[in-house]
Amino acid sequence: MHEAVASPLRPWESFYVIVGSSAGALTGLQFVVMTLIGEAGTRDRKNTIAAYGSPNVVHFCAALLAAAILSAPWSGLAYVGLSLSAVGVMGVVYSVVVLRRARRQQGYRPVLEDWVWHTILPLLAYSALVVTGATLEWGSTNALFVVGAAVLLLVFVGIHNAWDTVTYVMTQQGATEPAMEVGSPGGGDVPASMATPDPGPGSSSAPEAARTPGPEPTVR
Repeated sequence: MHEAVASPLRPWESFYVIVGSSAGALTGLQFVVMTLIGEAGTRDRKNTIAAYGSPNVVHFCAALLAAAILSAPWSGLAYVGLSLSAVGVMGVVYSVVVLRRARRQQGYRPVLEDWVWHTILPLLAYSALVVTGATLEWGSTNALFVVGAAVLLLVFVGIHNAWDTVTYVMTQQGATEPAMEVGSPGGGDVPASMATPDPGPGSSSAPEAARTPGPEPTVR
């Protein structure tokens, strides 16, 4: 690493190795989330995934990219700050897009917690990258702590949102299982709509054995 930037960035090398590798590995978690959403068959699935599934991959990739930028052998802090600001600007724009998608989709009604984790916290993290990237050359020591917190926040946001999606889908699947009644083969239950109705008196579908024969006519 260049001597001009080795002094402020070298103590952070282990931190960004851990955060960057974790963000890259956790991206695979989204494959599980996408599989569960696909099996659930939720309404307005395309817009719901765009609002609550795809952003998690973007957050993980942004954290990985920021870790790579801060681990590269730059010749000056000005280039590091410019790169981080670029990542932050793209993240802010994407957060606004996610907000619009969340308001437009019809498959899920978000609550306050969803707005906080899916829109507000990512927007704060990306905004912090924009500001600290612009001032990194002049306040490197303090700004690096803000950058580290913002990158770590993106990882935590991705983990929380992915887990929240998995638990919601699994809960909804359990709640939509049909109610069953006693009497199915193998000790299970059968739905009430499939049960054979008991024919009433005089019904033509009554078993022949259950009918009482009348008196036979007398032959003269």
